[in-house]
Amino acid sequence: MTTEAVGAADLKATPLKALHQSLDAKLVGFAGFAMPLHYPTGILAEHHQVRTQAGLFDVSHMGQFVLSGGDPATALEALIPGDIRALIEGGIRYSMLTDDNGGILDDIMVAKDGDRLSLVVNAGRRDADLAHLKAKLAAPTTVEDLTSKALLALQGPAAAAVMARLAPQAVVLRFMAFKAMEVAGIPCVVSRSGYTGEDGFEISVAATDAEALARRLLVEPEVRPIGLGARDSLRLEAGLCLHGADIDRGTTPIEAGLNWTISNRRRRDGGFPGADIILRQLSDGPQRMRVGIKPLDKAPARGGTPIIDSTGRTIGTITSGGFGPTAGGPVAMGYVEVAAAIPGTPVKVVVRGTPRDAKVMALPFVPHRYCRG
Repeated sequence: MTTEAVGAADLKATPLKALHQSLDAKLVGFAGFAMPLHYPTGILAEHHQVRTQAGLFDVSHMGQFVLSGGDPATALEALIPGDIRALIEGGIRYSMLTDDNGGILDDIMVAKDGDRLSLVVNAGRRDADLAHLKAKLAAPTTVEDLTSKALLALQGPAAAAVMARLAPQAVVLRFMAFKAMEVAGIPCVVSRSGYTGEDGFEISVAATDAEALARRLLVEPEVRPIGLGARDSLRLEAGLCLHGADIDRGTTPIEAGLNWTISNRRRRDGGFPGADIILRQLSDGPQRMRVGIKPLDKAPARGGTPIIDSTGRTIGTITSGGFGPTAGGPVAMGYVEVAAAIPGTPVKVVVRGTPRDAKVMALPFVPHRYCRG
């Protein structure tokens, strides 16, 4: 994870900034917002808290949009390779805004809410995505930025037990489904989703109610506040992409291993930006692929680290890397030539100028524990 070198006066605040300060969070600039990197217990303890109990994240910096008017699903499908027309009421789908070269402008979550679509977009792309959608959506479909909303994420194996006490309807939800309900008496929209690899919930709530809801959740004995540092190590172990690091305009969904997001209908009919390139890679294969990389000593391989073969030839680059507390050592993701993408392939990562032994691994490093049943 990277942070921005931005003056404190230039940073925007989420509705939970005062709560973070009261909890002695270390605040850093991220995507233009003052965000908690960690709390006094530290990143390692916070990571283990989410893997073993439950952690509460402030993700209010993410953009929440609503598409309405006309046929939003068809309008959005002209901009993404995802199958939104097949999305059932109360369902959520992960997809990407693509450009004419097949590059990923952003990865997004799309939910069907009656005759509207709700979108969650990355914080660093919020303004750009809004402008892109306003310019590209076919009339009469329009987009609205829900600036009056906050977003919380409750993640971990104990998250369901917590929600069972505060919002029993939430426990009935399966992974990638949502429903409007009250949580501790506060009106919310709850989805069973998240970006840690654990079971959990994301809760959209009015900004004016966000602090009261967060404090109520933190009263529960299983819950602790969690910052961006642990969020990054959790998603890395889970093999989940970080936009701006693992995926960007220089990366196609196929290179990123996101083939599963493109349905048979979209593969057959195309009709989205970069379809020719993306569909050709689906049929012929890409020249490089995103893989897991396991360094074999204790030195982590950070983003930008070269990956070389036994002859010293560069065959790829690390895009995300660090220590994986649950994995018990350094873990990384990156792109390598297809010939080297087979799990178990020995490679070397050049850390501070020194080639170090590593191997290609299948993702994720830690099994997902989503509630699919």
